[in-house]
Amino acid sequence: QVQLVESGGGLVQAGGSLRLSCTASTSISSFNVMGWYRQAPGKQRELVARISSGGSTNYADSVKGRFTISRDNAKNTLYLQMSSLKPEDAAVFYCNAQGFLNTYWGQGTQVTVSS
Repeated sequence: QVQLVESGGGLVQAGGSLRLSCTASTSISSFNVMGWYRQAPGKQRELVARISSGGSTNYADSVKGRFTISRDNAKNTLYLQMSSLKPEDAAVFYCNAQGFLNTYWGQGTQVTVSS
């Protein structure tokens, strides 16, 4: 069973930065796409950013220019560098990995942004 473990969440002031990590229990080179999603209280889970096995990236309009997604296949780790954080970025952030047959989710990491 594939496990995804997120880390790096926490409390940060508006304008600050955080880097989230997602470490997989298997080689991430086998995943077609990996991504970060977030879910704020009372809202639906939404895509934040995703990256293909070839390195192509997509971002939600709300985070373009502020967040950067990357993957290190050698470390089996996905990253999300977040800067210029805003209170509206606060949410539980989830790591997602899509293989050929299955989709996997991490347990989530909380990001809180104080104004």
